[in-house]
Amino acid sequence: MRLTVQSDYALRVLMYAASCPDRLVTIDEIARGYGISENHLMKVVQKLAHAGFLVTVRGRGGGLRLARPAAEITVGAVIRATEEDFALVECFGSGNRCRLTPICRLKPVLGEAIAAYLSVLDRSRLSDLVALPRRLDAFLAPVAE
Repeated sequence: MRLTVQSDYALRVLMYAASCPDRLVTIDEIARGYGISENHLMKVVQKLAHAGFLVTVRGRGGGLRLARPAAEITVGAVIRATEEDFALVECFGSGNRCRLTPICRLKPVLGEAIAAYLSVLDRSRLSDLVALPRRLDAFLAPVAE
Protein backbone atom coordinates (compact mmCIF):
# COMPACT_ATOMS: atom_id res chain seq x y z
CA MET A 1 0.00 0.00 0.00
CA ARG A 2 1.27 3.43 -0.90
CA LEU A 3 0.12 6.65 0.75
CA THR A 4 -0.89 9.59 -1.39
CA VAL A 5 1.15 12.79 -1.50
CA GLN A 6 -1.70 14.42 0.42
CA SER A 7 -1.17 12.07 3.39
CA ASP A 8 2.59 12.52 3.22
CA TYR A 9 2.27 16.31 3.26
CA ALA A 10 -0.40 16.19 5.97
CA LEU A 11 1.92 14.30 8.28
CA ARG A 12 4.76 16.69 7.49
CA VAL A 13 2.61 19.76 8.21
CA LEU A 14 1.43 18.31 11.51
CA MET A 15 4.98 17.33 12.50
CA TYR A 16 6.19 20.83 11.73
CA ALA A 17 3.39 22.43 13.74
CA ALA A 18 4.00 19.99 16.61
CA SER A 19 7.68 20.92 16.67
CA CYS A 20 6.72 24.61 17.17
CA PRO A 21 4.04 24.39 19.87
CA ASP A 22 4.70 27.88 21.27
CA ARG A 23 3.94 29.84 18.09
CA LEU A 24 1.93 29.99 14.89
CA VAL A 25 3.65 28.64 11.78
CA THR A 26 2.92 29.67 8.21
CA ILE A 27 2.35 27.67 5.06
CA ASP A 28 5.19 29.60 3.43
CA GLU A 29 7.53 28.66 6.27
CA ILE A 30 6.57 24.98 6.08
CA ALA A 31 6.89 24.93 2.28
CA ARG A 32 10.36 26.47 2.41
CA GLY A 33 11.40 24.19 5.26
CA TYR A 34 10.48 21.04 3.37
CA GLY A 35 11.18 22.37 -0.13
CA ILE A 36 7.66 21.57 -1.36
CA SER A 37 4.88 23.45 -3.16
CA GLU A 38 2.97 26.07 -1.22
CA ASN A 39 -0.10 25.46 -3.41
CA HIS A 40 -0.22 21.77 -2.46
CA LEU A 41 0.21 22.64 1.21
CA MET A 42 -2.68 25.10 1.15
CA LYS A 43 -5.07 22.31 0.11
CA VAL A 44 -3.64 19.94 2.72
CA VAL A 45 -3.86 22.56 5.50
CA GLN A 46 -7.48 23.26 4.57
CA LYS A 47 -8.33 19.55 4.82
CA LEU A 48 -6.48 19.20 8.15
CA ALA A 49 -8.31 22.23 9.57
CA HIS A 50 -11.66 20.87 8.39
CA ALA A 51 -10.85 17.50 10.01
CA GLY A 52 -10.04 19.22 13.31
CA PHE A 53 -6.27 18.68 13.40
CA LEU A 54 -5.29 22.33 12.83
CA VAL A 55 -6.53 25.76 13.80
CA THR A 56 -5.88 28.49 11.27
CA VAL A 57 -5.60 32.18 12.08
CA ARG A 58 -6.15 34.61 9.20
CA GLY A 59 -4.65 38.01 8.65
CA ARG A 60 -1.42 39.75 9.53
CA GLY A 61 0.50 37.68 12.04
CA GLY A 62 -1.70 34.68 11.26
CA GLY A 63 -0.71 31.12 10.67
CA LEU A 64 -1.62 27.73 11.97
CA ARG A 65 -1.16 25.52 15.00
CA LEU A 66 -2.33 22.16 16.23
CA ALA A 67 -5.97 22.09 17.32
CA ARG A 68 -5.12 19.75 20.19
CA PRO A 69 -1.96 18.38 21.81
CA ALA A 70 0.29 16.25 19.60
CA ALA A 71 -0.10 13.35 22.05
CA GLU A 72 -3.81 13.24 21.20
CA ILE A 73 -3.33 12.94 17.44
CA THR A 74 -2.65 9.45 16.09
CA VAL A 75 -1.02 8.77 12.75
CA GLY A 76 -3.92 6.42 12.01
CA ALA A 77 -6.47 9.20 12.44
CA VAL A 78 -4.54 11.43 10.04
CA ILE A 79 -4.26 8.68 7.44
CA ARG A 80 -7.98 7.90 7.68
CA ALA A 81 -8.77 11.61 7.19
CA THR A 82 -6.48 12.09 4.21
CA GLU A 83 -6.61 8.83 2.27
CA GLU A 84 -9.50 8.59 -0.15
CA ASP A 85 -9.64 4.85 -0.66
CA PHE A 86 -8.69 1.74 1.28
CA ALA A 87 -10.27 -0.57 -1.29
CA LEU A 88 -7.25 -2.64 -2.24
CA VAL A 89 -9.16 -4.78 -4.74
CA GLU A 90 -12.43 -4.54 -6.65
CA CYS A 91 -14.53 -6.48 -4.14
CA PHE A 92 -14.05 -3.79 -1.49
CA GLY A 93 -15.80 -1.22 -3.67
CA SER A 94 -19.47 -0.66 -4.45
CA GLY A 95 -19.00 -1.52 -8.12
CA ASN A 96 -17.84 -5.07 -7.41
CA ARG A 97 -18.41 -7.40 -10.36
CA CYS A 98 -15.87 -10.06 -9.47
CA ARG A 99 -17.28 -13.53 -10.07
CA LEU A 100 -15.24 -15.01 -7.23
CA THR A 101 -16.81 -12.86 -4.51
CA PRO A 102 -19.23 -15.51 -3.18
CA ILE A 103 -16.42 -18.01 -2.53
CA CYS A 104 -13.31 -15.81 -2.34
CA ARG A 105 -10.99 -16.01 0.63
CA LEU A 106 -8.83 -13.06 -0.44
CA LYS A 107 -11.14 -10.27 0.76
CA PRO A 108 -11.06 -11.26 4.45
CA VAL A 109 -7.27 -11.62 4.35
CA LEU A 110 -6.82 -8.19 2.79
CA GLY A 111 -9.39 -6.72 5.19
CA GLU A 112 -7.44 -8.10 8.12
CA ALA A 113 -4.21 -6.69 6.68
CA ILE A 114 -5.73 -3.20 6.37
CA ALA A 115 -7.04 -3.41 9.93
CA ALA A 116 -3.59 -4.47 11.21
CA TYR A 117 -1.94 -1.66 9.25
CA LEU A 118 -4.28 0.96 10.73
CA SER A 119 -3.91 -0.57 14.19
CA VAL A 120 -0.16 -0.01 14.09
CA LEU A 121 -0.68 3.57 12.91
CA ASP A 122 -3.19 4.13 15.72
CA ARG A 123 -0.48 3.28 18.25
CA SER A 124 1.81 6.03 16.90
CA ARG A 125 1.10 9.55 18.04
CA LEU A 126 2.23 12.80 16.49
CA SER A 127 4.19 13.52 19.67
CA ASP A 128 6.19 10.30 19.07
CA LEU A 129 7.24 11.58 15.64
CA VAL A 130 8.70 14.85 16.93
CA ALA A 131 10.09 13.72 20.30
CA LEU A 132 13.66 14.58 21.19
CA PRO A 133 16.49 13.74 20.58
CA ARG A 134 15.54 14.08 16.91
CA ARG A 135 14.89 17.74 16.24
CA LEU A 136 13.13 18.48 12.97
CA ASP A 137 14.56 21.95 12.63
CA ALA A 138 18.09 20.55 12.31
CA PHE A 139 17.06 18.72 9.13
CA LEU A 140 14.86 21.30 7.48
CA ALA A 141 16.07 23.91 5.04
CA PRO A 142 17.05 27.17 6.72
CA VAL A 143 14.13 29.56 6.85
CA ALA A 144 14.97 33.23 6.42
CA GLU A 145 12.80 35.57 8.46
